[in-house]
Amino acid sequence: MVPETGPTAAVRERWAGSTEVLCFLLILVGVLHRPIETLVTDPRLQTWLTVFVSVMVQAVPFLVFGVVLSAVIAVFVPRSFWARALPRHPALAVPVAGMAGVVLPGCECGSVPIAGSLIRRGVTPAAALAFLLAAPAINPIVLTATAVAFPRNPEMVAARGGASLLVALLMGWLWLRLGRTDWIRLPHRPHLDGLPRMAAFWTACRHDVIHAGGFLAIGAMAAATINVVVPQQFLHDLAARPVLSILALAALAVLLSICSEADAFVAASLSQFSLTARLAFLVVGPMVDLKLVSMQAGMFGRRFAVRFAPATFALAVLVAAGCGTVIW
Repeated sequence: MVPETGPTAAVRERWAGSTEVLCFLLILVGVLHRPIETLVTDPRLQTWLTVFVSVMVQAVPFLVFGVVLSAVIAVFVPRSFWARALPRHPALAVPVAGMAGVVLPGCECGSVPIAGSLIRRGVTPAAALAFLLAAPAINPIVLTATAVAFPRNPEMVAARGGASLLVALLMGWLWLRLGRTDWIRLPHRPHLDGLPRMAAFWTACRHDVIHAGGFLAIGAMAAATINVVVPQQFLHDLAARPVLSILALAALAVLLSICSEADAFVAASLSQFSLTARLAFLVVGPMVDLKLVSMQAGMFGRRFAVRFAPATFALAVLVAAGCGTVIW
């Protein structure tokens, strides 16, 4: 008998593999049911689950809403609109592009390809970069999520929006002054080009939900782990040192790589730290994190990323610390 080949055989092999893995897991659970039962009743695990679930439940609606609106704008609004709407003078185009982030609900994952499209359509890189930094941090979805996450500190909304916009504008003007065109590798056309609008819309939604949702889950797990594993006394000692606490949460924002529509809920769970330190977490996260640096390197080239990311991180920390000191 001739063995079956082709896609059908591959599908059957894959399902056979999945069945074997499932059977193995069921046997493993049966053998280890007593240790698992003890683990589930552990108060530390219950605390971990409580923090994780609370972050996910609060953040997911904002994440989904922001992804859908971002896909609508990216697919149905012509990209040439942004080039026509910006002033011709580069120094004036920077603040206009930064403020344009208010009307683009979405996360930083969507701002990178849009900024690449703006540059490809002739927009000055300084304006496109200001938009890239501002859009994920000052759009209505993110600010609303911040207000929900900090109901007792409404000033956090204004502090986050103002500090983020200031960093975006300063980085745009700094690039206009010191940036070089050969540091940016012009991006290729996005994979959505050429698709029918509805197909492009659903493709963008699926892509952003899968990627942003995965990073959100990782961030929620990390926040829950910090609350359970790290000794509370250590967190209190770190939080008692203003400079170290700001740097620690800024670095944590880079490592966690949480979507900007959900990071406020993670920041709110880090209640041991001052509002200034948590503001640094909220300002740095949408501008510099691991997934953003990798996306920027892929879109604009590594020569761009190794210069732009460190400068943005340093400026974001300084502006957040200054704003927090003035407000609180």
